[in-house]
Amino acid sequence: MSNETRNHKDNVFCLLYRNKKNLLSLYNAMNGTSYENEEELEVVTLEEAICMKIRNDAAFVVDSRLNLYEQQASVNPNMPLRDLYYVTEELKKIAPPGSLYTTAKVKIPAPHFVMFYNGVAKQPERQVYRLSELFSRKEEEPELELVVTVININPGCNRELLERCESLRGYMVFVKKARDKKAAGIKLENAVHQAVEECILEGILAEFFREHKKEIVEMGIFEFDQELHDKTLYEDGVAAGIERGIEQGIEQGIEQGIEQGIEQGIEQGIELVSRIFKAIQSGVTDNNVIAETCECTVDYVEMVRRKFSMEV
Repeated sequence: MSNETRNHKDNVFCLLYRNKKNLLSLYNAMNGTSYENEEELEVVTLEEAICMKIRNDAAFVVDSRLNLYEQQASVNPNMPLRDLYYVTEELKKIAPPGSLYTTAKVKIPAPHFVMFYNGVAKQPERQVYRLSELFSRKEEEPELELVVTVININPGCNRELLERCESLRGYMVFVKKARDKKAAGIKLENAVHQAVEECILEGILAEFFREHKKEIVEMGIFEFDQELHDKTLYEDGVAAGIERGIEQGIEQGIEQGIEQGIEQGIEQGIELVSRIFKAIQSGVTDNNVIAETCECTVDYVEMVRRKFSMEV
């Protein structure tokens, strides 16, 4: 089934935080709060599940805040636009259009947007995506803005947060186990199954993994297979985008390559290759100078030039 028509399947992160206790503990860890009453948390996650077009992983209201949490294993600078879709759908439920035609102010919860990143591409511990960064025209003071905080939860990143949240820490232990086994050559289904069994034996979210073992294995297979799919798209997209750029003019081609990469969710590496191409276009021929300018190794510059037949 193609990526366009395949139905989105609930993932392990969604399943884990479908539990109010886990979700409240994540909120507390994120905000330095100590809420204990799960009834104070109202889950409002969207139910649409087609290709992730109008769905978010965990949306909930607590303390007059509308929190939208999303887990991503790929770099996705389009999250602000996605979250704009999400929050619009939620606000329509909270304040139906008919309630807006009055003289009284309609009170709405304050939105907060977080993306938990656990992909294999190297990313900062924390970064911010802004809706205004997607505008085709730069605005000094954008009249519409949406800010997404991106938190890297891979091993070695944001240790304090993971220490404060047992469920998030356990989730990443499972992810790392499955990835390591897959990288060691174990068949994907077996890698996920073994990761689940090890977590149960080691007391890592044991009750959760024991109760949902079958679902988690099925979800895990889909998720890690999707990671491979995204990696392949990235590799194919970089080559196709830049090769098209060579044919149509380097500057135009790079822009098209980047746009194609953004559309397909395969951004990693395009920026660096773009800088190398621009350096060459400007007349720089010395690989050492290009490497220093682009902040990469000489070997990488030579590899790019060989791949795209741009040797001096």
